[in-house]
Amino acid sequence: MIRKYMQDYKTINLKHNRFDIIGDVHGCYDELIELVHKLGYTKKGKAYFHPDDRRLVSVGDIADKGNKNLDCINFWINQVNYGGGMWVYGNHCFKFYRYLIGNKVKLSHGIEKTVAEYNSLPKKERDDFRNRYLRCYEGRSHYIMLDNKKLVVVHGCIKEKDIGNFGRGIKTRCLYGDVTGEFDENGKPIRNDWAKEYKGKPLIVYGHTAVLEAKLRNNTIDIDTGCVYGGKLTAFRYPERSIVQVKGKPYTEYKGSKKINFLSD
Repeated sequence: MIRKYMQDYKTINLKHNRFDIIGDVHGCYDELIELVHKLGYTKKGKAYFHPDDRRLVSVGDIADKGNKNLDCINFWINQVNYGGGMWVYGNHCFKFYRYLIGNKVKLSHGIEKTVAEYNSLPKKERDDFRNRYLRCYEGRSHYIMLDNKKLVVVHGCIKEKDIGNFGRGIKTRCLYGDVTGEFDENGKPIRNDWAKEYKGKPLIVYGHTAVLEAKLRNNTIDIDTGCVYGGKLTAFRYPERSIVQVKGKPYTEYKGSKKINFLSD
């Protein structure tokens, strides 16, 4: 049973609205740490901090598919709990949450790797990890509005009419993108190109759909650049609107509906 007190969305205003928003990590822990260092963060205690009071933000899908899934989850839990970090729900995060609360989920599309790591832990460590994940996850939200609503971070999709609202359809779009109801040959949902029609004032930073390059389009930017497929792990710096990246390793094969070769460069 899904807990009723999970968050819909949050509005967060800080003294210094400087953020480094990181795309889909999918268990690529070594690349994550390399990127965080490249961005200028240093570890103090359990979390990473920036000398200019910048904050790390995740677009979700921090685990599954890669080789160090629990390390990535622990990183973001610590960043949220001790480093002022932020993390929005991704569909893979939500699937693992459902697994941990006892719901029946299909162990495919990468979650089987995370579950295998989890089940390999000694019972006490496994119980502690489960409790930490549930507590942290249930305090997150489907999307975040930042800098007086000038910036919105979401995992899959948010349309102009959705911003500041919530409902079942919005939740589905936040987690899974603007799906058509049809599926490709690999059984994955086909998604509409919602960013093509976006005309809103808030800048939307999102992930979920892997792309070869992160490009601003209609005041939106997709920063899932396929790190786990051998592409890149991308950070979008706000308010600078600049990109910082590190190269990823091919931990799994890309099977998206679009023909993209992440190993080409």
